[in-house]
Amino acid sequence: MRKFEVLFDRGEESPLQHPAYAPYGKLGFPTPPADRPWIFANFVQTLDGISSWKGEHALGSDISRSAEDRWLMDLLRAHADAVLLGSKTLAVERTVLGPTSRGATYMIEDPQMRDLRGRLGRRRETVIFVTGSAALKLSDYAVFDGDKVDAVILTARAGAAKLAPQQGAHPHVRVLAVGEGNVVDLPAAMRLLAQELGIRLLLCEGGPTLYGYMSGAGLIDEKFLTISPVEAGQIIPEEQEVGMLEGPARLRPTTFSAPGFTPDNAPWWTWVSCRKVGDHEFNRYRRKAAK
Repeated sequence: MRKFEVLFDRGEESPLQHPAYAPYGKLGFPTPPADRPWIFANFVQTLDGISSWKGEHALGSDISRSAEDRWLMDLLRAHADAVLLGSKTLAVERTVLGPTSRGATYMIEDPQMRDLRGRLGRRRETVIFVTGSAALKLSDYAVFDGDKVDAVILTARAGAAKLAPQQGAHPHVRVLAVGEGNVVDLPAAMRLLAQELGIRLLLCEGGPTLYGYMSGAGLIDEKFLTISPVEAGQIIPEEQEVGMLEGPARLRPTTFSAPGFTPDNAPWWTWVSCRKVGDHEFNRYRRKAAK
């Protein structure tokens, strides 16, 4: 893996000295809000803002094709108390990995990063999935086995009722119901994560729909964004096959797939840091306070 070239960095100092920081440089985070975690996102996108090719090359790694981008994911996971994901990510990754796969476990792969996580005093790795419908068969996915990571499902009351019959076989999976019907109350859910689970730093890895609704609710404090030196185009060409999970629309997603903003209420961001490795650009942005 190559070393990151630091173009500028106005972020916080690292909380301790550790060799894991050597390729990247300093990395620290501000004090979280009193009532919820500090929430930072991590995405990779093309030059034209696309976050997935969709189809059989739907993963972020197909966009980045960068060992450094994958390494940075582990560095960010090492600092987070938990990782937040939308439930559709489970199905997409399992489909891409093949018919015999039970999906990813979203664990830190780099041994040095696991050591850093321990030195930072972080808990056992925790992965939190957000789903309003709760259309999940827990036994289909390795992440819910309980042997490698702790798994939490954030859903609404109707979703919790759907999951209840599976709880006997998966008592280690914690289900938190926040919201009525099939709609998860995201602000209340973030407060609950701080109060019930003690989560102070939360890493949102998407997908674009979850991120969009989180940002729309003012819940994303900052964003790490890798720019991969490739163009994709939003309209999927006819020669590319699209799987059943994508539905009929032949459009590739950006990092934000939810109702957006108007010019009057759109959030603006501060560019905190910029690094490069070869032709890949690694940025960090922090959301400005609303005026």
